[in-house]
Amino acid sequence: MLPFARISIIGVGLIGSSLARAIRANMPTVRLTGHDADPAVRDIARRIDLFDDVADSAGAAVTDADIVILCVPVRAMGSVAREIADDLPADAIISDVGSCKAEILASLTAALPGRTIIPAHPVAGTENSGPEAGFATLFNGRWCIMTPPADADPTAVERVAELWRRVGAQVETMDAAHHDLVLAVTSHLPHLIAYTIVGTAGDLESVTRSEVIKYSAGGFRDFTRIAASDPTMWRDVFLSNKDAVLEMLQRFSEDLTALQRAIRWGDGDALFDLFTRTRAIRRSIIDEGQDDPAPDFGRKHV
Repeated sequence: MLPFARISIIGVGLIGSSLARAIRANMPTVRLTGHDADPAVRDIARRIDLFDDVADSAGAAVTDADIVILCVPVRAMGSVAREIADDLPADAIISDVGSCKAEILASLTAALPGRTIIPAHPVAGTENSGPEAGFATLFNGRWCIMTPPADADPTAVERVAELWRRVGAQVETMDAAHHDLVLAVTSHLPHLIAYTIVGTAGDLESVTRSEVIKYSAGGFRDFTRIAASDPTMWRDVFLSNKDAVLEMLQRFSEDLTALQRAIRWGDGDALFDLFTRTRAIRRSIIDEGQDDPAPDFGRKHV
């Protein structure tokens, strides 16, 4: 039995369009309705036949929904929730895909008091954005972390979990604050570092921009991929999860200072020990099936 018969997706970017494609591929009888605030995006969604119906307003998109999944920037969640409040069926579940769960849960609860809210975060993505960037297999083998409130209906939680399992994800449940701390380490801080390194390279007066591009080695090249991610989304992530990000950034700064000291003092043993530990973490990620073990991240070379 399908967890939901009618699903509405608000926000048709990479995650929203990938989710629509995955639902179509794995649950073809589900009726899909979509909406995006940008008329041009709605036109694209219609042209590529992403949904059974593309509504011109968020309210119209949710009128008969069993579940509404908000795939909008983190700081837009509350305003979108208020926009759909009057049209939302009484028994509909509200979920989302944002990567900062504590603030999202608070904003959705404030905007939709008394409603069934089951936040979720599929830990998947690429540096590309927009409705044409999505693909049905984005969530295959990836984790979807659910952060339901303590008093959430267990049946509703399981229905949302089953939806994500049906589109290929593995499901984990944790407290929203703990999620935000974990993701500050595994996602948010790496993006902040990537933005900083790429920005620094671009600003260096002693190295021309053409040289940075021409001679980019593998490490810098991979940082540019991360730094090409959607700026609106990541601006909202850092502002919404600022406490956890600042805590991790402080720890990183301390570790970076220790590394700087080891280089200055020629402490090769300290450097070797650190690099050995980090190499083991990389191997663990591959063992968990969260990345490709092929050389150069599986890139094809002629």
